[in-house]
Amino acid sequence: MNDSFRLIPSIEQIRQRPGVRPLEAAYGRGAVLEAIRAEARDIRDRLAAGAPTGDLAAAIEQGAARRLAADLHPSLVRVINATGVVLHTNLGRAPLAQAAVERIAALATGYTNLEYDLGAGQRGRRDVHAERAICRLTGAAAAVIVNNNAAATLLVLAALASGREVIVSRGELVEIGGGFRVPDVMAQSGAVLREVGTTNRTRGADYAAAISDRTALILRVHPSNFRIEGFTERPAIADLVGIGRRFGVPVVEDLGSGLLTAANEIAALRDEPSAAQSLDAGVGVVMFSGDKLLGGPQAGVIAGEVDLLAQVRRHPLMRALRADKLTYAALEATLDEIAAERATRTVPVTRMLSLSVTEIGRRADALLLRLTSAGIQAAIVDGVSAVGGGSAPGGHLPTRLVAITAPAEQLDAALRRQAPPLITRIEDGRVLIDLRTVEPDMDHVVGDLVTSAMSTLFP
Repeated sequence: MNDSFRLIPSIEQIRQRPGVRPLEAAYGRGAVLEAIRAEARDIRDRLAAGAPTGDLAAAIEQGAARRLAADLHPSLVRVINATGVVLHTNLGRAPLAQAAVERIAALATGYTNLEYDLGAGQRGRRDVHAERAICRLTGAAAAVIVNNNAAATLLVLAALASGREVIVSRGELVEIGGGFRVPDVMAQSGAVLREVGTTNRTRGADYAAAISDRTALILRVHPSNFRIEGFTERPAIADLVGIGRRFGVPVVEDLGSGLLTAANEIAALRDEPSAAQSLDAGVGVVMFSGDKLLGGPQAGVIAGEVDLLAQVRRHPLMRALRADKLTYAALEATLDEIAAERATRTVPVTRMLSLSVTEIGRRADALLLRLTSAGIQAAIVDGVSAVGGGSAPGGHLPTRLVAITAPAEQLDAALRRQAPPLITRIEDGRVLIDLRTVEPDMDHVVGDLVTSAMSTLFP
């Protein structure tokens, strides 16, 4: 036996080292033992290969600590979004308002009346939570919440049209993020898809001609993440409602984005349909996301007429797709901010969309000074931010970008390795930072992260 092997301390000796005790408190005794054993095996292999001995106990301790940190590090971490895409689906879409975070914290650590009627002292219903707030903001007569908007569409079609036809324009059969296609989601509901019109032009007469005794609904779908330009035609929602009423067929609309009321003050959203406008036009049911333009948690909101929502509530899928108490907590708090007309100050998505070029430019100038003072070559350039999340397709917001001249791919990768990771975008061989999607109190952190990443690349 190699004499060096006799120098390897026992597992118990390693456990008694002062630096190991905090590891057991943090990760648990079993995980620490496994890490120590694995590191001891690696030490034996290195010794067998003729590696120098050194302080083997310290090497095992340090190696075990590295293993534990790597293996047990959370996979979901907070990142800084400097891409300028406000509703970045890959980065979790809408960051929550502080009021929503506080409401979650207040309810998460204890019991709630999720399905308990406090007045009657008996079992209640969870589908009443957030209903009054949704109805107040949209003008709907009733509302229910499920876990996302695809689920909302699936549930509405299953409850109102299973085994019957749903008329939809060919130009609205879109594919959304992750490769999910609207026709496939609809098919799972049991409804029969009846396509009308063409990709670029669908007239009201196309819908009217397709209605038969098998027709359950007329469906309008938000175009989501694309826009058709040029030779196009699409009936106004009021005209579609008129056709539905003539034949006694309800119109339902998948709005997708979650804009509750018109947002004329934000240029990129002026053509975005709102739930209030659709319901006012006579749409029977609207479905939209909670974590897009609404600025709340991931959720699907279904709002509309009482009799139609009653059928949705009774459907068996309602239980499978229902929201949890934390979703209700965050959604109600966000809706409260919107109702109190504080959203432009307190709801991050609304605040980011409302930022002026001048304000972003001031922050960009300060960041530029920080970087150039550290010897980093950078400049301010004009650019555009994106709404993102399949909302306001083609809508862009003018912005001011900090453009860093450096090996772009290397710097981008180095920024993603920082703590917290900084996510940017690359254009024309430069790394671009858009502070629209960065909280103002994190601007100095962005400067520190870029400086640190550059120092690792070019020491």
